[in-house]
Formats: sequence, C-alpha cells, structure tokens
Amino acid sequence: MHIQILTPAPPGSRAGNRATAERWATLLENAGHRVSVITGLSSEDCDLFIALHAWRSHEAIREFRRINPAVPVITVLTGTDIYHHQIEYPDDTHKSMALADSLIGLHHGVADDIPEAYRSKLITVLQSAGLITPSRTDDPYFDVCVIGHLRDEKDSLRAALACHYLPEDSRVRVYNAGKPHSEHWRRQAEAEQARNPRFQWLGELEKPATDGLMARSKVMVISSVMEGGANVVSEACRAGLPILASDIPGNRGLLGNDYAGYFRVKDEQHLAELLHRVETSPDYLAELQQQVTKLASEFVPEAEQKALLLAIDAAVANSKKRLSPED
Repeated sequence: MHIQILTPAPPGSRAGNRATAERWATLLENAGHRVSVITGLSSEDCDLFIALHAWRSHEAIREFRRINPAVPVITVLTGTDIYHHQIEYPDDTHKSMALADSLIGLHHGVADDIPEAYRSKLITVLQSAGLITPSRTDDPYFDVCVIGHLRDEKDSLRAALACHYLPEDSRVRVYNAGKPHSEHWRRQAEAEQARNPRFQWLGELEKPATDGLMARSKVMVISSVMEGGANVVSEACRAGLPILASDIPGNRGLLGNDYAGYFRVKDEQHLAELLHRVETSPDYLAELQQQVTKLASEFVPEAEQKALLLAIDAAVANSKKRLSPED
C-alpha cells in the first residue's frame, strides 16, 4: 500500500508533528508499506491518506476527499484540534472529523474530549520513544529539565517561575531546551535567565544533546496548558525519568489518573511545592520513578506500529462502508 502522510511541518523541522510523521513513515515502511511524507497535496496517487491536524489540514483533507473519494482518509487529532477550541469546535475541525474514515488520538482520554458523533471512528495510537540510558550522578545539584518549544500552549517558563518559591538551600536547577515560538518568548526566556540563578535556557538542541539532558536530569517538568499526547512523556517513561506534569487531559491520558506527580495548571507555587518534595523525599522520587517505569512498555515502537496498522484497517473498512452504504 502507498501511504501519504501530510504534516504542516517542513523537512528539517523539529516540531512534534514532523517527528511523528517521520517516525510513522519508518514504522509503516517496516510493515511493508511505501510511505511519502508531504507538506501539501501531491499529484501522485496513493492508497491511503493520513493528515496530521484536523484544523490546520482541513483544506487539504477536503480537497483530497473531493479528488480521491475512494481513498481512505485518516485524520490525526492534535492538542490544538481537541483543546484549543474545546468550548465550540470550528466548522473546519468538525468537517475534517466528519470526512475522515478513521481518527487517531494520541492519548487514552481523547474519546472523552471530542464530539460523541466521531468517537466510533477513533483509534488510540500512543507515540513511542527510543531508550535513553540514565547518566545521573551524585553531584550536589538536583537538575530538572523542561523540553519543548517555547510557546503559550507549553506554558514554557512555569518551572523557572517555580524556582522563586523554593527554599534558599534548595539544590534545584532548571534547564529549558526549546526554540522560541516568537521574539516575545525569546525575550521572556532571556530576561528570566538573567534574574534567576537557578534557571538556564539552552535554546533548541539537537536530538543527541536533548537525550543527554534527559539522561542526566533527575526530574522532567511538563507544564503545558494543552497537549494532544506529548512525545516527551513517552521519552521520559522510557528513560525512567520521573515527571511533574500539569493536570490536563493530555497528560492524564498518558500517565493515568492515579499518577502522583500532577500540579495545578499555571500554578508555579504548587509546582514549587512538588519540586521541593521530590528533591527532599527519596520515597516520593522513587514512587514517581516506579510509576513512569511501569508505563514504559506502552511506548515501545512495536506497540505504536500495531496501533497504526489497526487504524489503517479501520479506515479501509469504514471507507468500504461509506462507498457501499446499502450494505
């Protein structure tokens, strides 16, 4: 089968959607398919079309369906699709969901957060990650990493702000790796670094450097206000790296409702309390590590590949029903 994967992120981008598209291409090629990753509609024929983003890719989905009515379409729901407009979904998002033969959600709770009419088409695909071998040392500091582009949805400086509420004798240092989404975010990161001796902004790192940061960190903070299913959660779990996560559906859908490391969204004082607790309580740190380690098997490539193939099978079956409604 020739599969096209449409992503808004261009080649060379370190955006999550680009990484997802390229990883899926590898997994599907390993399963015997031919895969093209594209950023706009292609004149080349295909047997299946996968579009990342219901909202951003709506025009492409609509046009592809018009030109290729018999080809199955899968739409991947991102955090922006599900949560940015959750009070009322835009017409474009509704139409993309309706046009799709199958929908992919990236965490276990997506079904609860989309219109009921589309839930029967939903398949959950948890993003996988490679192994990262910890290299944590017994140095006097307690290093914390924040990984992701600096933008509003990520609430990227919340961990840095939490540092101001830590006791003076705290050993916490926060390292933030990510590209600023705008000049405003760059200025904020630089200003915070200048006034906060516990915080260092590293800018955008290559993958080996990001892996190294995770390997030597004792905790990761994920402070997003919305997530469709962050791949850094998968990476941290596979690395056995404890996570302090904002209490949002996208994090709960990956870590589970019983996870012990949630803090209130945009609440740096609550985050500071958890940072102090994880720094000073070996039992609490061990509890979080045990929880993420237990989850690690959900984020292996074999599981992601299996779920992708299920989504493809569902899209093909639903496409046949759509084309033969009398059956």
